[in-house]
This record gives sequence, structure tokens and C-alpha cells, in this order.
Amino acid sequence: MTARVHAFGDDALGDHDGVGLAALIRRGELSAAEVAKAARERAARVDPALNAIVVQPDTPRLATDRDALLYGVPTYVKDNTDLAGLPTQHGSAAWRARAAKSDGPYAKQFLGSGMTVLGKTTLPEFGLNATTEFVGADPTRNPWDTEFSSGASSGGSAALVAAGVVPIAHGNDGGGSIRIPAACCGLVGLKPTRGRHIDGPQARSMPINLVSEGVLTRTVRDTATYFAAAERFWRNPSLPPVGLVEGPAQRRLRIGILSEPITGAPLDPQIRTVLDDTVKLLESLGHEVRPIAYPVDAGFADDFATYWEMLAALLGLTGKLTLDRGFDAGKLDPFTQGLAARFRGAVLRSPAVLYRLSRLRRAYAESFRDLELVVSPVLASLTPKLGYLAPDQPFDEVFDRLLAYVTYTPLANVTGAPALSLPLGASAAGLPIGIMFSAAHGDERTLLETAYALESARPFRRIQD
Repeated sequence: MTARVHAFGDDALGDHDGVGLAALIRRGELSAAEVAKAARERAARVDPALNAIVVQPDTPRLATDRDALLYGVPTYVKDNTDLAGLPTQHGSAAWRARAAKSDGPYAKQFLGSGMTVLGKTTLPEFGLNATTEFVGADPTRNPWDTEFSSGASSGGSAALVAAGVVPIAHGNDGGGSIRIPAACCGLVGLKPTRGRHIDGPQARSMPINLVSEGVLTRTVRDTATYFAAAERFWRNPSLPPVGLVEGPAQRRLRIGILSEPITGAPLDPQIRTVLDDTVKLLESLGHEVRPIAYPVDAGFADDFATYWEMLAALLGLTGKLTLDRGFDAGKLDPFTQGLAARFRGAVLRSPAVLYRLSRLRRAYAESFRDLELVVSPVLASLTPKLGYLAPDQPFDEVFDRLLAYVTYTPLANVTGAPALSLPLGASAAGLPIGIMFSAAHGDERTLLETAYALESARPFRRIQD
């Protein structure tokens, strides 16, 4: 039996998105304190069922800049990002984190948007899995149906936004970790171009930086406004500015279709139907849509898997230096240990893997010479039930399931390109299905303009309806 959980009600938050709340606060119709109180009360009602919050201090962290675009909007930060006074546990039981002494580099940019931080959200161990599940602890549940995964790695943030606790929450994406939970929970999830926002320490330490910072929201305008707010705090001069995108553009786009998974895994028929319907919608809006070939060969999937394994192995080897002297690699969960063990058989080929992956940015850029966007599914399979990808299941089974499930999202991480998940359909069981749009490096503006048009033409489903 479906167990849908949400917190929407007749309180200060109402059905407003972040932009709507910020406008009410700016006009003095609401205060930041009363909105934060309402969000905390919503969290108290639904988080026992969702298990999406890691820590929530008694006192919210209110912003001081009342002119910030999202001043007073309540939010949460993913628990792999330092916030002063709170521990950063990375979803792992391998050590006990101490409270951070200061805000992390990206946290400062995030806080510059003016939002009120209520606490920190769950993620699977170091963001390595595509479901927010743990060994010996309750999973984070999908508010559309609590028997199902909320996705990952930003699964806690996605659950809270979808359930209406807050309109916007922090996420980051190293292989699909914003877009996957957005697809599972029926949200807008934009992974920006590499370098668009300030990198966190994890990204800076990677041999190839896969991680981009961003947010999960219920409306396109919330995502667009956050990007404008982040850009006011800091803008990368090597990328074209995004600015404040406030609606669709009146131009005809050339859009490529990638339908078949690069791994050769089957695409679920229900997802294919939503993709086909999206293509028809794009054509009805005047765009030219045609099938294209992948800009990389099938060996990309194996190379990405090897790099994924390498990151797990490096965690085990360097945790005492980079995290805490009390770090115990033996307490990493079975999935992380399985990835690291698998890498031991691939060490000799890793230099070639890194070389090939580092060269893909150029091939990706070439593919956009005669295209503005590419449309594809976010995932090849429907959102799984909890337990299907759990870290304590047999490693080889989970690994193979993940390769078949997460097949579309990693390309944007390796190439550093922007990509966006939009909730454009639903399964027969009523769970959201996300469709992904990818763009050329630096072209978040086209993604947001297109998202506005699609949101207007096909309004996103609401969990409270």
C-alpha cells in the first residue's frame, strides 16, 4: 500500500516556493523567524517517517543580508559540507566527526543567498551510492511512497523539499547526485558547469573533479533565482554569466535525443514513454528534435566505473589524513569496501583510464557544434524499492544493478557540462520520472529557459494533490 508523506498545510509556508516566500518576507507580510518556525514544525511532523535530517540545532542560522535574493527562505545543507559549529559526517560510521570550526568555501556562497539554515541532511556513505541507505540505521525514504528510495546522494535534501518541509535545499553532484534524487522525488535538479560555483574540498582533491554544487527545488524559478544569488556572491570569470533567468526564450532550439543507455542495459518502457512524450512536447513548442549518437564510446562506462572504484580506495587509504585520526577504514560500509577491493584489480590500468576521461571534455564540446541541448532519461530504471541497492546487499549484485540504473548521468560529471533533471512524468505506481537536459559548457541559461517553457506547458505534479 502506498504511503505518501508530506507536510504541506495552512501555515506560514503554505504552498509557496522560495521566491514567493522571499517576496512575502521582503514586503513584511511574514518574518524570517516565523517561516523558520513553520519549517521546523513541518520537519518534526514528517522526518520521523522520512529520516532525512542528520542534525537540526535548536537555533536556526538566520542570514543578516536582507537584500539577498532568497532572504529568509528556510533550507538545509547536505552533510558533506562544513557549517561552523556542526559536524560533517559524510554519511559514514568510520569515525566520529567533530564540529567544524568554520564554514566551508562553498557554504559561504550558499549562505550568501540569504537563506535560513535549519540543519543538515542525509547522504549515503561519501555519496558513493545512488540510494540513501545505511548499514544498521534507517534509510531515507521517498515521500511519494515511503517504501521506495529517495535517490542519492542528495537524498535527504530531496526528500525534505519534495515533502514540503522547505522549498529549496543544498545538493552536490559527482555522478548524478542532484539529478538522481530530483528524478526520484519529482524535483528540479540542475548540476552546473564545473567551476560555476565555488568548489568544496572534495572536488579540489580529486584527480578529475566530478563534483558540482547546487540545489534541489520544486520550481524552475527557485533554481534560477538561486543561481543568480550564487553569482552575486562570486562569479567564475572564465564562464559566461547566467544572470537572473525569469522565463522562457522565444527561440527555436536544435535538440539531440539520447534514448538507449550507453551500457547496453534496457530502458524501462515507462521511462521510454515519458521520454517520447517529452520529445513530442518539445516539437510542439517549435524545437527541432532528432536522434544523435553518444559523443563517447561504450568504454566510457567501464572507465567511469574504474574511477568510481578509485575514489573509494583513496578514501580508505587517506581517511586518517584528510578526515580524522580516528578514521577506521574497517568500519566503512560493505559497498564502499567492495568498490575499493574491486579497484585493486584495476590499479595498473588506472593511468590510462584517467587519461581517457580527461580528454572527453573536448569530444563533448564538439558534439554541441550543431545542437543547443540534448534530451535523455535521467535513469534507465524506475525508482527502486528500499533494499534493492542497499549497501549491505551482496556487492556484485548491487554494483551490477547500479551500472544498469545510473547510466545517463555520469557523462556530465566527467566532462564538466551542465545538466538538468525535470519531473515530466510518472510511473504507473505514481512515482515521479525525471527527464534530463544537457547543454554546452557554461550554458545554464538555455537549460533554465527551456525548463520554464516545459514547466508552463506541463505543470509539475504536486505531492499534496
